[in-house]
Amino acid sequence: MILDEAEMIRWGNAIGVAARTPLFLLLRGPLGAGKSVLARSIAQGAGVEGAVPSPTFNLVFRYPSSRGVEVVHMDLYRLSDPSELWELGWQELGGQDELVLVEWPDRAEGMLPEHRWEITLGPVAGDREARMVSVSRFGVPQDLPGFPVSVDL
Repeated sequence: MILDEAEMIRWGNAIGVAARTPLFLLLRGPLGAGKSVLARSIAQGAGVEGAVPSPTFNLVFRYPSSRGVEVVHMDLYRLSDPSELWELGWQELGGQDELVLVEWPDRAEGMLPEHRWEITLGPVAGDREARMVSVSRFGVPQDLPGFPVSVDL
């Protein structure tokens, strides 16, 4: 599907509302594709209040939500070696009440959870505002009712 930024924000909010934990959502795409925008809107849909900045320099932020879910937002762009994942608590992620959002999951290849959803964002030729969005399911992750969640345009 193809979404502009406003549609992607509405879609992300709908995903956050529908999400059941434990759940891993991996966000792929080039710089500027909208991974952080989508992660922020998913977190807000899941009940996170206040600012949801990109964890580019901190690598990981944890947010409590009004639904009792902890949203873990990771940005692995600055990860220099997959072994650094252990320092971030990677092996402990996926607890019963965790919604884990991972940007740049390619930095963790070989260590990705077996059960996950992956969302890939990419540019659309000739339209700087639009993003091509594809969704893939690996293993048997928690269902997201109606996923991919439709956007009410």
